[in-house]
Amino acid sequence: MNNKTPAITVLMPAYNAESYIAEAIASVLCQTFADFELLIINDGSTDATKEIIHSFHDSRIRMIDQENKGISTALNIGLQHARADYIARFDADDICFKDRLQKQFDFLLANPDYIIVGSDAVYISETGDHLCVFECKGHTHEEIMREIYTACPLTHSSVMFKKGIVMRCGGYPVDAHTFEDYLLWIRLCGFGKICNFPEPLIKVRFSPSSVTIDEQWRGRRFRKLKTEIIKKGFITKMQGNEFLSIIKSQNTEKIKKGAYHALCGKKYLINNHEPLKAREHIKKAISTYPLRLDNYVLLALSYSSENMIQWLYKKSRKFA
Repeated sequence: MNNKTPAITVLMPAYNAESYIAEAIASVLCQTFADFELLIINDGSTDATKEIIHSFHDSRIRMIDQENKGISTALNIGLQHARADYIARFDADDICFKDRLQKQFDFLLANPDYIIVGSDAVYISETGDHLCVFECKGHTHEEIMREIYTACPLTHSSVMFKKGIVMRCGGYPVDAHTFEDYLLWIRLCGFGKICNFPEPLIKVRFSPSSVTIDEQWRGRRFRKLKTEIIKKGFITKMQGNEFLSIIKSQNTEKIKKGAYHALCGKKYLINNHEPLKAREHIKKAISTYPLRLDNYVLLALSYSSENMIQWLYKKSRKFA
């Protein structure tokens, strides 16, 4: 291990990530900015994740091996062990663009009133196929503040933040299952400015194994409760248990696979207007989980013109 204190800690939690983690690690190691440590929290993986991590021989890699405790706890343990003052979050199934760390680090050094910087992202499928370019809802601090209570302003895997301020806020809220990052950003609002680079600095991979799925599949109660918590800025243990109960009840292969294909179908249809690819995924979503009527609507919509699809999409968002 390199004993020199690094400028950045790249914090990567990993759970059963054998299919993608080698590519994720490689994308960090080839950064143009070299003064970092890659701190991987192996959160009780039962596959070959640990062996793949050990296959890399780079003094900048550190691994903490622990029993499965969930992503929020893994992240908080990582924050406690991180040696750098700046934390770059990254997931074990995503891909860093080679200049990501350099650009974000330079920005935070040059703008000390900013405490978090994220970026747009390229969305890819589980096989690495391009889905779309995701543009954040806001890029400047002012744009983000106007919309912060309507949608999560940052892509979690893209952010770099100042460790000390996050620690002062208590780290990641462990009861906010699947939106621990969003609730943390709300808590950090009063400590400094937030922004997003108006360009992709990472590739975000969607897969059926992801903890996070399309929240339309979570149900109305999940969405309503989450909205209330975000507006208040805190969550109780009882509310956390309710979220966990909902998530566990939906943690089935059919739901996760169906949600994954439905989401890919939406991205191909709305963001790229590739109706043939959209139909392929929507049909898989229907065959996997035929009880959701919205998938049949999407399938019918895939035969409409691009202008009609965009018009209907904007209308649905307006009244959501």
